[in-house]
Amino acid sequence: MKKVVVFTGAGISAESGLKTFRGQDGLWEGTNIKDVATPAAWKRDRKRVLDFYNQRRKQCIAANPNAAHLAIKKLEEYFDTYVITQNIDDLHERAGSENIIHLHGEICKAQSSLNPKFVYTMQVAEINLGDTCELGSQLRPHVVWFGEEVPNLKKAEELTNQADVFIVVGTSLQVYPAANLLNQTKAGCEVYLIDPNAEEMNVGWQIKRYSMSATVGVPKLVDELTK
Repeated sequence: MKKVVVFTGAGISAESGLKTFRGQDGLWEGTNIKDVATPAAWKRDRKRVLDFYNQRRKQCIAANPNAAHLAIKKLEEYFDTYVITQNIDDLHERAGSENIIHLHGEICKAQSSLNPKFVYTMQVAEINLGDTCELGSQLRPHVVWFGEEVPNLKKAEELTNQADVFIVVGTSLQVYPAANLLNQTKAGCEVYLIDPNAEEMNVGWQIKRYSMSATVGVPKLVDELTK
């Protein structure tokens, strides 16, 4: 059975109503990412960081998987399928995909601010000051901030190296080190790129490009692969 790896970015979740992580101006919904998505920001103003992610979490809970998420799930009926995502939402899980690696964490989980190995699935929508883990330390969002290590990167690289088919959906391939995954594909791997700006993206490989949105391009490609 062929191994298919799907690498997804903010573009796939944007079509479920979730805004992309950052625009060209470096802002996320009017907020400078340096003020909410770095260890320094957490040290400086924990309440601001928690409030910001509480709002993002509520938006994720309110969103629903779209046609692209559901089409990726369909691949499991035909191939040994894995999803590597840069997104912190749980839309792939709610679409039914089973093998998912989150590179940048999961917003619906909390972790200890003292030891990142202590991770908890949240039962409520907010983390507030005074919410602590079993170590007694303040809980923080289970997300990878700028300047922090990407703990699942090695696993993602190994998986990519094994792929017979590698599909990139809704990512600009600008955020490193995750964007370097394309370099990990083996010789002979079929590579597909689905993005409205696919034709303009300077990736330099022999890639079949689908210059269309995720909700149009992913179902189209899945139909082609499964015929």
